[in-house]
Amino acid sequence: MSAQEVLKVLYAPHKAFTALIQNPRYLVPIIAMILFVAANMASTYTLATKTYVEKTFPTQKDEWTENTTLWQPVGGVYPIANYNDHIEGVVYGNKSIEFDAENSTEVSMQLANIGPINCSGENGYKKLYVRIKCVSPEAVPKNVSIYLYSTTLSDFFYRELTENFSSATMDIWNNLTIPLNDETWLRVGNADWANVNGLRLVFEWAEKSDITVLVDGLFFGGVYMPYAENLAAFLASYMAYSFMQFVIRWVFLAGIIHIMSKAFKANNVWRVTLILVGSALITMFIQALANAAIFSTTMPVIKYPFAYLGGVEGESLAAYNQILAETAFVDQIYSYVQAAIVVWTIALCGLAVRLSTGFSWAKSFLIAAVAYFATITIEGFLVR
Repeated sequence: MSAQEVLKVLYAPHKAFTALIQNPRYLVPIIAMILFVAANMASTYTLATKTYVEKTFPTQKDEWTENTTLWQPVGGVYPIANYNDHIEGVVYGNKSIEFDAENSTEVSMQLANIGPINCSGENGYKKLYVRIKCVSPEAVPKNVSIYLYSTTLSDFFYRELTENFSSATMDIWNNLTIPLNDETWLRVGNADWANVNGLRLVFEWAEKSDITVLVDGLFFGGVYMPYAENLAAFLASYMAYSFMQFVIRWVFLAGIIHIMSKAFKANNVWRVTLILVGSALITMFIQALANAAIFSTTMPVIKYPFAYLGGVEGESLAAYNQILAETAFVDQIYSYVQAAIVVWTIALCGLAVRLSTGFSWAKSFLIAAVAYFATITIEGFLVR
């Protein structure tokens, strides 16, 4: 009968609370908590299966443009760490790699033994991200090329990048997104997209000059993985979080209501208040159930791109705004449901206060409203 008593709070709260005041049992709010956790797990599972994050290599910080020892000197040009001019963002570190060539028409830079990197198939990387700044000379390079090597230097893919450089892109950071494994690449030897192991960039000018080129933010990307790669572990963690969320809201809401009622000279019993408030929180189950329905029926697939994860000012915000635009309808429905649940919860708590204390309707709802919003504020600090 306890499950029926819990659900009775939804359609006949006066009778349900009266019965609990006469026979207070912890089983009723405990069942409400279990129902909430189960529904919250369902909504979390639905959201997790529709959320993807762009995977990059390197997987951590921008390792390749943070460590000069990874670059091989080409033509006597040795890489230098530049701490003064670099990309600022979450994954970009605190320096770029600088390449200087005096009185020359060409500068090259090469990374070796960085793989094997799979750029083939459904799970292979599909894009190469790199930031390049041509500090000098002011003239536009006549040729910019990229080479991706496989097992040997004789096996490589080649592609021109010259079209990405113009007078407007000189002496500023040029953000390149280079597609991989398509018809724009020339295959030489036995190059294999499933086994990329090295990279080389070549810049050529028509006349000799002092050359300075900076490189930062070099990542393979373009493949999206589920937000929760280990779904079972993620759900287990979120189950514990859901229990904690319910218990914190239950205890603090009941405690504040009890203290305020005592301040107004009520002769209420703590156990009764705790059970009534815990039962009123069956609305959390309804909200979680509604969220599961909303996410499963109206939520589009959400993809968090590297531009958002990289944390570069402007780029990250633009990517986030795009996600907000895609989920605007879902967010609107979610906010309506949340507002309705807040009103419903306060109403049930107000009824519980009136029945357990004999206060007027106005005083009962005032206590319930103040206690609820104070609890949500406290919960915001404790549960993040």
